[in-house]
Amino acid sequence: MVIRRVLAPRIDFGALRRELGLPEGFPAAAQREADEAAGAALPAVADRTDVPFVTLDPATSRDLDQAMHLSRRPGGGFRVRYAIADVASHVRPGGALEEETWRRGQTVYLPDGNVPLHPHALSEGAASLLPDADRAAVLWTIDLDADGGTVAVALERARVRSRAKLDYVGVQLAADAGRLPEPVALLPEIGALLTARGLRRGAVNLPLPEQDVEPDGDGWRLVLRGPAPMEDHNAQISLLTGMAAADIMLAGGIGLLRTMPAPKPDAVERLRLAAGPLGVPWPADASVGEVLAGLDASQPRAAAFIDQAAELMRGAAYTAFDGEPPERPEHGGVAAAYAHVTAPLRRLADRYATEVCLALHEGREVPGWVRSALPKLPEVMASTDRTASAAARGAVELAEAVLLSHRVGETFEAAVLDVDAPRPAAEVPRQPGQAEAAATNGGGRPGRTPGGTVALDEPPVRARCLGELPLGDRVPVRLVTADPTERKVLFERA
Repeated sequence: MVIRRVLAPRIDFGALRRELGLPEGFPAAAQREADEAAGAALPAVADRTDVPFVTLDPATSRDLDQAMHLSRRPGGGFRVRYAIADVASHVRPGGALEEETWRRGQTVYLPDGNVPLHPHALSEGAASLLPDADRAAVLWTIDLDADGGTVAVALERARVRSRAKLDYVGVQLAADAGRLPEPVALLPEIGALLTARGLRRGAVNLPLPEQDVEPDGDGWRLVLRGPAPMEDHNAQISLLTGMAAADIMLAGGIGLLRTMPAPKPDAVERLRLAAGPLGVPWPADASVGEVLAGLDASQPRAAAFIDQAAELMRGAAYTAFDGEPPERPEHGGVAAAYAHVTAPLRRLADRYATEVCLALHEGREVPGWVRSALPKLPEVMASTDRTASAAARGAVELAEAVLLSHRVGETFEAAVLDVDAPRPAAEVPRQPGQAEAAATNGGGRPGRTPGGTVALDEPPVRARCLGELPLGDRVPVRLVTADPTERKVLFERA
């Protein structure tokens, strides 16, 4: 895991919140329902508090959706116990709180605090799987064979108790030292098996470092963080559960899937052609996912190749069905049917998909309030996905602009991650003044000057750059714009 930090001064994210229309608080009736639910007794369900679950999340998280316990099965193989916060036991169908969660759709994260899907009394309190407290959960028990193949799936409502709140950094250090705590000691082994199975079936994972903005005293720091192995292993448990949920729903003829078209053959071929000039080896029998898995994203040419590969991962959506399964139920990145069920504190869709799975597994009718919600969820989730993405990217763009605002005119070394596609002849400026106007045109519009996307090492900024750029190479670039008001950073090749 590579982490780079650059300090930025105090930043006001209020304008971004207002621009996106993010709510400041919950309506009184919704807050009252949440407070009442937080103080209510837990439902009478199976007691699984004897299982020593632990959670694994970023260190500062308090909205803890998942807790796990991993063990070996007698005779070989593994047992994955995955407890998911039982949000439906706290949110009354038809109530003011449910209505408000439909308006929000999902938790939106900003550096100065999140805009939660549920009031903190639930999302960071009574519904969160915080340590040393009994909590209502939906418990998935998934048995695997010695190669990581699923052999049995069960789920139930249960009372659980987490023993510890683990974080990625601490767990990675423990894994490196060979001292992982018992509930997750098998995570590297199981995670590696599941990853290998995914690559064999054609799964694709993009190992790009993430940009983030974090508080630092009176200011903020811009962070570039590469994925740690334990994060990837942890994600495999969530993927495993999501695939099990999709199988249940497809067999039962009702549900809500997370779908994405498989990469098109011509797009894969274009990516294969880009591999040679970028120095990326691509054996004839290797899949896209296998090629990506072997790359070091800290190297400019590998990072450029990964950026090109991102073009394959388009069209993700939620697909509801009731009766005939969808014609294309798979998620191209997972290379299997997949559903979101593991983050109900943060995503509205997971609550309803989980209720479908519970009903089908128990052999009963899917509740009417769930069935009627399914066809409406894709539009709500698509809209709020856009808002959440805009918030995340907007926060980073603002931090980048503030960080560089006093350095206009300076020259930096940068890696070229992406270049504009050649323009058709009809789009080339021909009239006087068109070339000058082209330089200020936004992304993707006809007539803009050549350019692409570059990534600086220090500070860890990624932005547009004008000029003829060699994909995957390092070039000097000059900062020409850093405008916090517009959240805009622009370079030109020096």
